[in-house]
Amino acid sequence: MTRIPEPEEFRALARQWLTTAARPRAADGEWGSGSDSVAVFENRTERQEREHTARTQEWERTRFDQGWGALNWPAVYGGRDLPAYYEQLYRAEEAAFDVPQRTEIFPVTQQLVAPAIGIWGTDEQKLRWLRPMLRTDELACQLFSETEAGSDLAAVRTRAVRDGDTWVLDGHKVWTSGARVATWGVAVCRTDPQVRKHAGITVFLVRMDAPGVTVRPIRQMTGGASFNEVYLDGVVVPDTDRLGPVGEGWRVTLSVLAAERLDSGNLGLDNADRALDLARNLPRPLTDGERGRAADLYVRALVQRLIALRVTGALVAGREPGAEASVGKLYATETMRRTTDLAAELLGPSLVADTGEWGTYAWTEHLLGAPGYSIAGGTDEIQHNILAERVLGLPKEPAR
Repeated sequence: MTRIPEPEEFRALARQWLTTAARPRAADGEWGSGSDSVAVFENRTERQEREHTARTQEWERTRFDQGWGALNWPAVYGGRDLPAYYEQLYRAEEAAFDVPQRTEIFPVTQQLVAPAIGIWGTDEQKLRWLRPMLRTDELACQLFSETEAGSDLAAVRTRAVRDGDTWVLDGHKVWTSGARVATWGVAVCRTDPQVRKHAGITVFLVRMDAPGVTVRPIRQMTGGASFNEVYLDGVVVPDTDRLGPVGEGWRVTLSVLAAERLDSGNLGLDNADRALDLARNLPRPLTDGERGRAADLYVRALVQRLIALRVTGALVAGREPGAEASVGKLYATETMRRTTDLAAELLGPSLVADTGEWGTYAWTEHLLGAPGYSIAGGTDEIQHNILAERVLGLPKEPAR
């Protein structure tokens, strides 16, 4: 059995390796130098997205090949069988180095889709998909949301009809991050419209370059197009690319959603810290109201980190986190809102007038992007329902 290093020993070894593989992030740590981006969703063209994805893949492959990727996975998939929270320990060290910023497609692939395959995949599927996804040779996006289903994922209308050893998919998915660079899409489909909605769902992995797959960017109010809509028109998928049993897709989907909510606890903390730095470096004294709002955000960021630690603690103890995941998601979106409020109060007209001054107009990207996270990853209303029904024991909403 491989010895598990103590956390401090592990962090020291990670730091030592990082010094040989990457440059320290020096300039960005100083106020007024480096990038002042606080964008929640990056505004890149397709070419820029592909180039950035390629750079990030190169870095992810380097750390994987050197034993610093897939840390909590078995050795057969390139991992080291370490506890799950060791990935967070590594990330804390990596944050001090100048490495490509991971866009959403990377955590979706490594922390949402790969674990679902680990739970529901056949032995052949695990050998075929896990190592390439953990190494980021192949990337996966989520083909979950639909325009008419709203927040009710079980109301999907994308159809999958069996034809011998294949399935034919027809439908329309929206709000898909990374669709332009993904190799695979995890598609939630309706395979039996005659049974109750949660029972007639099956999940498939769809090649994003398959005939009949069309990706169209969605223009956001930030001006960028981080999300896409995906059309599936007669897409043929082999049964070997079905994930989980036929009709059990809702349970497969819940595995992905649970991981998504666990991953949301640290949302927006970097920008909250940046807003507090803005308050410290403002070229005028803070008013009492500004000082109070900054203190409130400081406390909220601290509490949010403690909530994330509770989730990590549950994982370390071998338990599936309960209310902490939904509480963390709700708390994170509120932190992002209050970050916007503080930045707007501190900057005033400088927030909306591009004077070229570092760390001012850049905040429009946060202001316009932050509201999206009250929808992404499970709407605030859905999180409130989860807490009301599963934690407080209140009656469920009437079934339709």
